[in-house]
Amino acid sequence: AETVRGPLLFPQTRGRALGFPLSTPCWGFSPPGTSLLQEVVYLVSQGADPDEIGLMNIDEQLPVLEYPQPGLDIIKELTSPRLIKSHLPYRFLPSDLHNGDSKVIYMARNPKDLVVSYYQFHRSLRTMSYRGTFQEFCRRFMNDKLGYGSWFEHVQEFWEHRMDSNVLFLKYEDMHRDLVTMVEQLARFLGVSCDKTQLEALTEHCHQLVDQCCNAEALPVGRGRVGLWKDIFTVSMNEKFDLVYKQKMGKCDLTFDFYL
Repeated sequence: AETVRGPLLFPQTRGRALGFPLSTPCWGFSPPGTSLLQEVVYLVSQGADPDEIGLMNIDEQLPVLEYPQPGLDIIKELTSPRLIKSHLPYRFLPSDLHNGDSKVIYMARNPKDLVVSYYQFHRSLRTMSYRGTFQEFCRRFMNDKLGYGSWFEHVQEFWEHRMDSNVLFLKYEDMHRDLVTMVEQLARFLGVSCDKTQLEALTEHCHQLVDQCCNAEALPVGRGRVGLWKDIFTVSMNEKFDLVYKQKMGKCDLTFDFYL
């Protein structure tokens, strides 16, 4: 049977105090959506130019909290306010975040698009080495058998904390539908003051980033667009997915746009 290797959840971050403020981690279940979020957050918080971001290694600017590299010792030395990325479930967050000492930006994506993008992500990385079919991968997703566990539990845990003063819960689809509002939310949450002209410039730069990320030649075509799932889901797969979604999300009032 084909195995899916995902990132390990390293115990050094689980529920413990880190001894330094995290500042603003960007959170999400899977790398594809979180990667775009990190670039937008970096642009808004630093006032960077999208072309400048394209030339830098953004992963060095926003290291992953739970990965062994660069590690907590290196992250600790980053200039505050630190921007950090993670895919950990809420229950594994460092206590600094539970206590409200740091800000959390969480991005959720409709699960049908997410599973397609996540599948393509696994196929593209040599470290993942996934060579199974999409149908097999989707079945693993529905059965909570991927690297970070259950998406359904992951997203609901953060949704339950959406009203916390240090949590900003965003939806990937809103970045495509109403980027202006999302940039305003991010700027306000991050304490970035800007007038109308500056906000318009920020939004235009974010538009460029979204276009670059969704149309990058290095990525499978259309991986970032909304409604991606309709090109690969069969009727029977869609019916099965809807059934599982209803079973696992039926008591949650979180809703998604599956196409725009």
